[in-house]
Amino acid sequence: MSKLAIHGGAAVGALNVPAWPIFGKRELELVADVVSSGNWGFLGPKEQEFEASFARFCGTGYGVAVANGTVSLKLALEALGIGPGDEVIVPGLTWQATATAVLDVNAVPVLVDVEPDTYTIDPRAIEAAVTTRTRAIIPVHLYGRIADMDAIMRLADRYRLHVVEDCAHQHGSEWKGRPVGSIGSVGSFSFQSSKIINAGEGGFLTTNSQGLADLLQSLKMCGRDARAGAPVMHSGNYRMTEFQAAILIAQLDRLETQNAERDRNALELERALSELPGLRPLYRSPNITKQSYYCLTVRYDREAWDGIPKEAFMAALVAELEGTLNCSNVYEPLNASPFYNPRNKNTHKLSDAYWRAIDPSRFELPVSERAFAEEAINFSHTMLLLGAADRRRLADAANKIFEHRHELREAAQTRRSQREPLSEVV
Repeated sequence: MSKLAIHGGAAVGALNVPAWPIFGKRELELVADVVSSGNWGFLGPKEQEFEASFARFCGTGYGVAVANGTVSLKLALEALGIGPGDEVIVPGLTWQATATAVLDVNAVPVLVDVEPDTYTIDPRAIEAAVTTRTRAIIPVHLYGRIADMDAIMRLADRYRLHVVEDCAHQHGSEWKGRPVGSIGSVGSFSFQSSKIINAGEGGFLTTNSQGLADLLQSLKMCGRDARAGAPVMHSGNYRMTEFQAAILIAQLDRLETQNAERDRNALELERALSELPGLRPLYRSPNITKQSYYCLTVRYDREAWDGIPKEAFMAALVAELEGTLNCSNVYEPLNASPFYNPRNKNTHKLSDAYWRAIDPSRFELPVSERAFAEEAINFSHTMLLLGAADRRRLADAANKIFEHRHELREAAQTRRSQREPLSEVV
């Protein structure tokens, strides 16, 4: 008789997953204030309040609220003067927006690989990719880890490069006591609906340069000046609404408490899962003094699980928890991602040379490809707000699957033999 739920056995049991987003009276009151004020957008008081509050939270002198966390990257590159003829180094294991922002300023995204133990951009790969045309690096802090900002800033200083931190997954993380988004030239954040602080959509830019802040404000406001005498730059409308800002003010009030809870629970879950062979947490640098999570990522070692594919383990884990577990793969590497296909859009056909340069298939990303195909398993940040009993249930489910892994192996072998054609008898 099967023991595993995926084959008809009794499940370990459902998790009590908190609803997302978490909200309360504060959001409702602030949105009602906006409605009754009649000031629903364009540099309203709520937007200005949130800009000041989130900049303080990020440890920067200036903050600029924008429409979303994709245009924020584009505006950062425009404010830094990056454009045609320039190259920008980005990790190959990220959401496509990181590289698409580079295309949108007519520069060339140069995809490099990630570190095998953190899945963040590899400083050695960055240095190997630097050319005389390189103008910037976009490190992405994701998968519950911060990119090695010491090494990245050394490279930036050596080669005189800008650093745009993509912090879409890392609101509140700190490297050596410095918040992410305050270390490079500009930091970029997202408030899209799945993020740990969200208003459905929204983005933010942080900087310690008043000149950059003035340009970013101008860029989001159709080229208007941020203040009398401030520099301006031709642009369109990338503004945030007062409704978004109102929700974000309330969301920010909860963030530090939620971040602390997620980090405690993440460390506990990592310890519990690490007791099993073949499940390992990503390396956590001692330079990380605070860690926030869009997801917690663990590495799956197929050999330790008797050759069982990662997807089979994930499906079995979801079944044991009655479909309540929110787990997923990492992003598909950009050299093969269906969401990153710049050459299916004539907008980018600026010249034959540029067309060749932006072909993502020209980049080799073996670590990223292995992470996607074989190793990485993401647990959503909502899994890090589970109660103690539910966290134990998740670990118990993984233990049960390991104990009965022969069932998964035999099922996989049966499916494989059914797909393979019979050999000719000779």
